Amino acid sequence: MAIECISSIQSVPQTQKNHKEEEEPPLVFDASLLRHQLHLPRQFIWPDEEKPCMNVPELLVPLIDLGGFLSGDPIATMKAARLVGEACQKHGFFLVVNHGIDPKLISHAHSYMDDFFEIPLSQKQRAQRKTGEHCGYASSFTGRFSSKLPWKETLSFQYSAEEKSSTIVKDYLCNTLGQEFEQFGKVYQDYCDSMSTLSLGIMELLGMSLGVGKVFREFFEENSSIMRLNYYPPCQKPDLTLGTGPHCDPTSLTILHQDQVGGLQVFVDNEWHSISPNFNAFVVNIGDTFMALSNGRYKSCLHRAVVNSKTTRKSLAFFLCPNSDKVISPPSELVNDLTSRVYPDFTWPMLLEFTQKHYRADMNTLEAFTNWLQHKRN
Repeated sequence: MAIECISSIQSVPQTQKNHKEEEEPPLVFDASLLRHQLHLPRQFIWPDEEKPCMNVPELLVPLIDLGGFLSGDPIATMKAARLVGEACQKHGFFLVVNHGIDPKLISHAHSYMDDFFEIPLSQKQRAQRKTGEHCGYASSFTGRFSSKLPWKETLSFQYSAEEKSSTIVKDYLCNTLGQEFEQFGKVYQDYCDSMSTLSLGIMELLGMSLGVGKVFREFFEENSSIMRLNYYPPCQKPDLTLGTGPHCDPTSLTILHQDQVGGLQVFVDNEWHSISPNFNAFVVNIGDTFMALSNGRYKSCLHRAVVNSKTTRKSLAFFLCPNSDKVISPPSELVNDLTSRVYPDFTWPMLLEFTQKHYRADMNTLEAFTNWLQHKRN
């Protein structure tokens, strides 16, 4: 990848482990044990100013019906594009319904998560994510950070829309976890294929809303994206920790499906709001990479996940990302005498490596990355 290792950067939060901490016995997030503990390890306790609020107002996000768009209705398409644009100018979050995704596939994708996350930790660690990489199993971020750890487990894997990579998800999961996970792999291969198709439709609406037609749809047609399974076990002290800390997604577009256990919160108008679960809908939000593609017109939004003391929460997150050779540069229609370039050109692998090795994603990721990139180029 294009970014070299950096030894220091002023804007990087000082939560990376130091040499002294690396010598201590590593902390292990074993959900089967920690879910019952009344005393949380200090690494999972967040600062007072960042501790979660459990009772927050609900965010009224638009419910966008894609049925007309998918059937080719021009009037319904224009309405959907308008609603998408309005949401992205306000906070970058919206819900889509009548999206064409088979409900049985969604149900299977949720149920198969249990087949992985409920096996013993030693078996899950066959897919252990290596330091600096973004694919594999991660039990919190215990190997990377020493404080403000998230109360969750994740399994992430690469997806490619290229025809030559039509079984990339299934092959990775079988090769990593064993042939007994073949059906598991098929389910998530099918789910990713469906998410890729849905994301291209949303990109078309985003392009229409910005007056650039199908430019973004074409840009992402051969996407190289990331799928993540999020598993938030119960926590006996949910008011002290977070399932996922406050951050903006560095990717282009996130399509999230929540189970019926609430937990997603979005920071809008200087206040946290919840987005209630809706099995028939996907939660969609834009990320930093698309904010750069839109030349700053559409904003990525700060969000987080809270946990509870009784019930495991699951969510499916598909992160749309461009191919590694695509240059993130806004269409010429979005740059003019009144609106100059906001961000420099970059490629997605550069930003990905920045967030995996040098910076803990937060609300200032793109700004920190831009400053570092400009410093490197001077």
